[in-house]
Amino acid sequence: MNKKGHVLNAILLSLGLGYILEPAGDLETFRSIIMIGVPVTLGALFPDVDTEFGKHRKTLHSLPVLLGFMAFPYVFGNLEYVWIGVLTHYVLDVAGSKRGIALFYPLWKKEFGLPIGVAVSSKRADVMTVFITVLELVAVALVVYEVPQRSLEVGRQTVGF
Repeated sequence: MNKKGHVLNAILLSLGLGYILEPAGDLETFRSIIMIGVPVTLGALFPDVDTEFGKHRKTLHSLPVLLGFMAFPYVFGNLEYVWIGVLTHYVLDVAGSKRGIALFYPLWKKEFGLPIGVAVSSKRADVMTVFITVLELVAVALVVYEVPQRSLEVGRQTVGF
């Protein structure tokens, strides 16, 4: 995906996450959208810094970089949501574009992608971005709302309630 696609994904994802986490639609929802949106958008743009140095879709498009962003809040106490932006950048590049990314770089230079992707310059790139964003939000909603309920049911059945 191109920069526009990554920003579109980050904004739509931030809106959706804000409503999933604070569904009331009030000031707290708006606060959540902003709290999540700024770092997610920054994270969504970060991997493409490798267009200026290194090898694009390799240097900053790998699992070690994502793990570093996931660990950052635990080590330094900030940037809690930036990793979500980095992850969604990867998802868009793997699922939304034809080329894919080198997930295991520098250990393995092979680029991984799904066959459903479109060319970055395609007229369908925005539609693909919105489609992938909707799938991401459905996955998050299932994790937030369904997994705890299913776990609770399994726990009750195990204990005999």
